[in-house]
Amino acid sequence: MQTVDRAASRPVGRPLRWAGLLLGFSLGGFFDGIVLHQVLQWHHLLSNVQAAALRDLRAQLLADGLFHVLMYLLAAWALGLLWKARADYAVAGADRVLWARALIGFGAWHVVDSVVSHWITGIHRIRVDVPDPLFWDLLWFSVFGVVPLVAGWLLHRRAGGGGGRSAAASLALAAAVAAPLAALPAGDTGQVVVLFRPGMEGAAAFDALASADARVLWVDRSGGLWAVAMPEPARARELYARGALLVSSSAWALGCLAWSRPST
Repeated sequence: MQTVDRAASRPVGRPLRWAGLLLGFSLGGFFDGIVLHQVLQWHHLLSNVQAAALRDLRAQLLADGLFHVLMYLLAAWALGLLWKARADYAVAGADRVLWARALIGFGAWHVVDSVVSHWITGIHRIRVDVPDPLFWDLLWFSVFGVVPLVAGWLLHRRAGGGGGRSAAASLALAAAVAAPLAALPAGDTGQVVVLFRPGMEGAAAFDALASADARVLWVDRSGGLWAVAMPEPARARELYARGALLVSSSAWALGCLAWSRPST
């Protein structure tokens, strides 16, 4: 008598479906943060907000950081659901459902970001330094929003597929490494970013940098964030002793500087 594998024949449960959707959504956020904020350096989360308090680059960096924290929380929630639904990995078609939901979530992030951030609130655009930002908004919306949504919907409608163990492992690994990519060291450039405490700027900040033999390359309009060349990175501890809140040579910090320009 032939036996029926009940696990393989039942439908994929809701936790696994939500896990795929949330993982795709959070990966979409990580992708935007890493590519647009750090690699291409086209905008910050609040680039177009004109409030004086938010024009300070320290506030812009804080907003970007909080954005990544939110993506981490969503990814952690998704990973928890993925673990909870591990019994569904044996269900036929679980891999297809996971990948389809992840594509839908990835596209959904870009649709939501475009509609809410670019067009309703206007807190940023894909490119803030071009005369026709709508072109870039629509291009990004189409390529990373519409295309993944359609691809995920078509994949979801297909029949068949195998177990979901490899798909779950791949998506979990992607979520685990996505955001830290934004903090990879920039290499042996000797360039570092120094963020001083509020109220410490101008001569006081310059004197602190001079004490560590740091050569000034750039300073933001607030006077609190400096890019410097520091031949001896080990001397960063001297800057902390003189009022620095952050001394970093990571790509995320250096990349953010390209968006801002000194006021004229």
